[in-house]
Amino acid sequence: QVQLVESGGGSVQAGGSLRLSCAASGRTFSSYTMAWFRQAPGKERDFVAGISWNGVRTNYADSVKGRFTISRDNAKNTVYLHMNTLEPEDAAVYYCAANSVPYIVTTKNYAYWGQGTQVTVSS
Repeated sequence: QVQLVESGGGSVQAGGSLRLSCAASGRTFSSYTMAWFRQAPGKERDFVAGISWNGVRTNYADSVKGRFTISRDNAKNTVYLHMNTLEPEDAAVYYCAANSVPYIVTTKNYAYWGQGTQVTVSS
């Protein structure tokens, strides 16, 4: 069982930056593939970025490539999403997700989810 708690959301102007954090409970965090998804009002929950258990492999949605970076610190049981050059289209609730499969899944087939953190971007 893994519990995930996101933090770091907030309001920022277009062009600004935020860093989201996802703290995980459980001793098996280092074995999990982790990902960030986001969901804007009236839209589907979409994959944003994923990272393998050891941080070697990452995957990004085309819309965030070059602007967002996913990273993890297994010693702290935490995964991060560094978001730069934010655009109004990035505004959404951002969710952290965990999966025990050894590859990055870009669909919503994750076993564990956090409650989400709101990101607002003003133009």
